[in-house]
Amino acid sequence: MALYDRDYANEQVKNEELGQVQSKSALSLFIKKTYQLFAASLLAGSVGAYVGLDYAYEIASFGLWALLPWIGTLIALHFAKRVNGLNYVLLFAFTLMGGLIIAPVIASYLSMGAGQIVVNAFILTTVAFGGLSIFAMNTKINFSGLGKFLFIALLVLIAASVLHLVMAAFGMASSLFYTFISAAGAIIFSIYILYDTQNIIKGAYETPIEGAIALYLDFLNLFLYLLRLLGIFSSDD
Repeated sequence: MALYDRDYANEQVKNEELGQVQSKSALSLFIKKTYQLFAASLLAGSVGAYVGLDYAYEIASFGLWALLPWIGTLIALHFAKRVNGLNYVLLFAFTLMGGLIIAPVIASYLSMGAGQIVVNAFILTTVAFGGLSIFAMNTKINFSGLGKFLFIALLVLIAASVLHLVMAAFGMASSLFYTFISAAGAIIFSIYILYDTQNIIKGAYETPIEGAIALYLDFLNLFLYLLRLLGIFSSDD
């Protein structure tokens, strides 16, 4: 009986170890797939931005209305994230449209002969993203519990941005306030990179597509805020 109990216990240990190995293997595949989709999303976004440069004026003429199909695609992707084929179509449609939407911003810098600022912002974003991702993967600090804080910070950032637009409409725009918003945005999305990276490696997302979208939005927003900051610091005003 004792021998039977010992064999049964050994079998349980082996099954648990096998389960742990399989779980780690599945998570590794999940992470790999997520970053592959993220890289492909950046490529699609870059293509969208490049194509959009030729239609920057037309895109800009839509104003905030241009965001509606983009947001609509994101909502559709949320419901179709497990529908094979359609989920990838929606993913790359969303990231491609993201590039189109920011094309007028990039075009405005190029028209002023500030193309180097765009290049520098992209390089700085890439370096910051890589460094923050590596740090998040190796640090013992837990950033995955910052969801509520980041959400509130994002709402405050949006409110401040709307306030700045209202002030600008009445001729009361403040360059100092604009700089503060840009710096705050860069900090918030830097923390979002830490937060989303740890959530990915801890398996908090249901599908790799959700993780890829989170990283894509972090990268895109950090790029835009760093672009603003570099533009402000290079200005003679």
